Amino acid sequence: MRRTPGIQAHVVALAVLTLLAGCVGDSRKARNVVATVTPTVATGASAEQLQAQYVQVVQAVLPSIVQITTDLGEGSGVVYDDKGDIVTNAHVVAGAKRFDVTQASGGKALKGTLVGAFNADDLAVIRVDGSSLRAAQFGDSAALKVGQIVMAMGNPLGLRGSVTQGIVSALGRTITSKQEGPFPGATIADSIQTSAAINPGNSGGALVTLTGEVIGIPSSSAADPQLGGAAQGIGFAIPSRTVKRIAPQLIKSGRVTDSGRAALGVSIRTTIDDTGHPNGLGVVGVAKGGPADKAGIQPGDTITSINGTPTPDQSALAEVLAGLKPGDIAKVTITRPDGGQKTVDVTLGQLPNS
Repeated sequence: MRRTPGIQAHVVALAVLTLLAGCVGDSRKARNVVATVTPTVATGASAEQLQAQYVQVVQAVLPSIVQITTDLGEGSGVVYDDKGDIVTNAHVVAGAKRFDVTQASGGKALKGTLVGAFNADDLAVIRVDGSSLRAAQFGDSAALKVGQIVMAMGNPLGLRGSVTQGIVSALGRTITSKQEGPFPGATIADSIQTSAAINPGNSGGALVTLTGEVIGIPSSSAADPQLGGAAQGIGFAIPSRTVKRIAPQLIKSGRVTDSGRAALGVSIRTTIDDTGHPNGLGVVGVAKGGPADKAGIQPGDTITSINGTPTPDQSALAEVLAGLKPGDIAKVTITRPDGGQKTVDVTLGQLPNS
């Protein structure tokens, strides 16, 4: 069975509310653009030039895209450097023991080994030794503009070396993917929303500009709550700025020590009310000397909100923390075992490797 875990994601409600309210947030919130555009049709030389540009980019970048076949499923990857290091999604490699790597443009399958994974950002690196794989050029996702033309390259549904085309639909989305199999799920801030088709098997591939730069790693598509399947034309990619921060750390040591992601320093479990609904996060353990410990949070407390946003379950907590940074001061509301409530200031720490 072909498996691409975590291919469906839910857009965090905050991002949707920001869109409906027409607000312009900072770089950690969705940047929304409303414009009046007069349609034009490319003709003659301009159409031929655009077509030639597409062809040129595909020819330049596709050799750097690989198909990853594991003992559990299939996915895609992007050659990161000239040492055979390949970036992919953590959910593509989660729980797998065998990794066969084939260039999207064809060729012999090569044996790969897992270098490391960082589940929180849904990124991983595998390595193929002794190969001559061509490294892709990674651009700066911070320079992207809504409406920019992009292409998604990968191996959807096992169709090696497929290319789809679309635009950057929005920037700064926060998305959450659910746990599937051995992959615990992830909440990713600053995701790139694109209309380029993202299907199972595209995960770990490349989102590419018309200048041939990889500016994102496709990871998921939105779920349609009414139809129950993937929503058409709404895909998400991990920004290259995140990739360029995480991948070198994995390559160097197999671990991530500078994640740039906020953490409370607690072990938690979701608590349930009398009606069977989640109503908070029970603190099971507190890291000694960590942010929560310094703020006086103790095992047995229940975290009910952060900065006024309710945290009924672990996904809600992850979504709130995704919009914060290490060093930020968060107001954490807790319920004590005796029923008393208290709000404490927590100077957030940094999420360690998972």
